[in-house]
Amino acid sequence: MAKVVLSMFMTLDGYFAGLGGEFMPPPWSDGMEAWALEAMQQSGHFLYGRVNFQFNKGFWEAAKTDPDSPAAGIAYAGEMNAKPKTVFSRTLKGDPGWNATLVSDDIPARIAELKATNEKDLFLFGGARLARSFIDLDLVDEYRLLVTPTIQGSGERLFGTGTRPIDLAFVESRPIDTGAVLLRYRRSRET
Repeated sequence: MAKVVLSMFMTLDGYFAGLGGEFMPPPWSDGMEAWALEAMQQSGHFLYGRVNFQFNKGFWEAAKTDPDSPAAGIAYAGEMNAKPKTVFSRTLKGDPGWNATLVSDDIPARIAELKATNEKDLFLFGGARLARSFIDLDLVDEYRLLVTPTIQGSGERLFGTGTRPIDLAFVESRPIDTGAVLLRYRRSRET
């Protein structure tokens, strides 16, 4: 059975977005490229909130039609565009495109269905509200946090006030050539 993997960047002081919710990506490098490719190979399905979905769709789909787009130069752009996706939104209507299915309610039921029908993992890339919803609903099986060597001082935290305690088991820590560190933890569940 597939597991839900929450994969996020965050600063050393715990922020993953600016005060206005703006995306704060780390510097890109060969190590970051390897990290992204590893996630691509291990995933069978991507999970998005509306804002992150629309941002990524706009970036990656350009590789299909514009050979000069930044996405066209990325070796796995075709795989990124072909991979099945689910976008969770109450405001999007109709077919979202980009090989995606729209879900507007009953997140746990949809996740249970996806976990049962996928051999490879489901990667949740966010955004903020969706990631917090998954954490609150205890749907995350593994956390892959890329901690960047930055102290931001303010913004949006992934684990803010009111986050309930969650027991995790250490899986791995790995340095990236930018000075970032990948931290992997699995959800400890009583069996």
